Amino acid sequence: MRRDRPVIAITPGEPAGIGPELVAAIAGDFPEARLVAIADPDLLRQAGADTHPFHPDQPSTDNGLAVEAVSLAAPAVPGRLDPANAAYVLETLRIAAEGCLEGRFDAMVTGPVHKGVINESGITFSGHTEFLAELTGAPMPVMMLAADTLRVALVTTHLPLRAVADAITAARLEQVIRVLDGDLKRDYGITRPRILVAGLNPHAGESGHMGDEEIRIITPVLNQLREQGMNLEGPLPADTLFTPRHLAGADAVLAMYHDQGLPVLKHVGFGHAVNITLGLPIIRTSVDHGTALDLAGRHQADSASLRAAITEAIRMAGHRH
Repeated sequence: MRRDRPVIAITPGEPAGIGPELVAAIAGDFPEARLVAIADPDLLRQAGADTHPFHPDQPSTDNGLAVEAVSLAAPAVPGRLDPANAAYVLETLRIAAEGCLEGRFDAMVTGPVHKGVINESGITFSGHTEFLAELTGAPMPVMMLAADTLRVALVTTHLPLRAVADAITAARLEQVIRVLDGDLKRDYGITRPRILVAGLNPHAGESGHMGDEEIRIITPVLNQLREQGMNLEGPLPADTLFTPRHLAGADAVLAMYHDQGLPVLKHVGFGHAVNITLGLPIIRTSVDHGTALDLAGRHQADSASLRAAITEAIRMAGHRH
C-alpha cells in the first residue's frame, strides 16, 4: 500500500512502567510519519498524551498521536506490576504485528515489557522476539542492536553460557548469516554487506588450542558462504574485532553470544541504541532498556532510545516499501 508517509505502530509495553509516558513524550515529534499507539487511551492521557482515534482510511494530515484502543484489565498504577494486565500487553503486540502483516502499518516499535509479571500471570513468555517469530511464522529471528554506526547481531541470545557452544551449529550459523546479510540488503539498502564474524573462543580458538569450534564449524560455514559471494571476515578474536581498524567500513558485527557483543554496543550507545528483530516478514524495532519501574510516573525517563527506534523504523520502512 503506497502512502505519503509511513504508518508506525507503537506498543507502550508494561503499563506500570515508563513506556506510556515515553510514548506521550514523543507524540507529535515525527511529522514524517503517522504514529499509532496500540494502547488504552485513558492510560496514555494519564501519561500526558494528546490522543485521537486512529482511522486508517482518513487522510494522514495529523501530526499527533493516534490510538487504536485496547482496554486494560485493571487500572495501571505507575511502578506497581499487576499480572491482570499481562494479557493486555500481549494483545497490543498481537494487534500491532497483525496490522503490519495486513499492511495497515508499515512497522512496529515496541516499548519495554516485564517478562516476569507476564509469566506470573500464567502465560509463558520468553520475550518479544520469540513471541513475534511465532505469530508471524518466522523460522529464524535474529536479534541485532544498533547505536550510531555500530550494528551487532547475535547467533545465540538468552542462553546460559554453558549452553552456548552446543547451540552454535553449522545449520544455525548459516541461517543467521543469511538473515543478517539479506536484511542488511533489504532494509538498509546495502548492496554487499561487509560482516565481521567473531570467533567463539578466546583468540578465535588459537588454532585449536583454546577450542575447536572455529575449525569445525565457523570457518567451514564462512568459506561456503564466501564462495556464494558474501563479504564475510573471520572468525576474528572478539577482544580485538571491535577496534577502529577492524570496524572501519564494516556494516555489522556478528557475535556468537549475548554478552560477547552487547556490552560493547551498549558502552557505545546505551540510552539511544535500538533493538531490531531481523528475519521477520515485518519491521520491528524496540528500545534498548527495561520498564524502569522506579522512574514510572515521575516523567524523568529519557525518551532517546524510543526516538531512535522510531527513526530506525521509518528508515527501514522507506527501504522496504
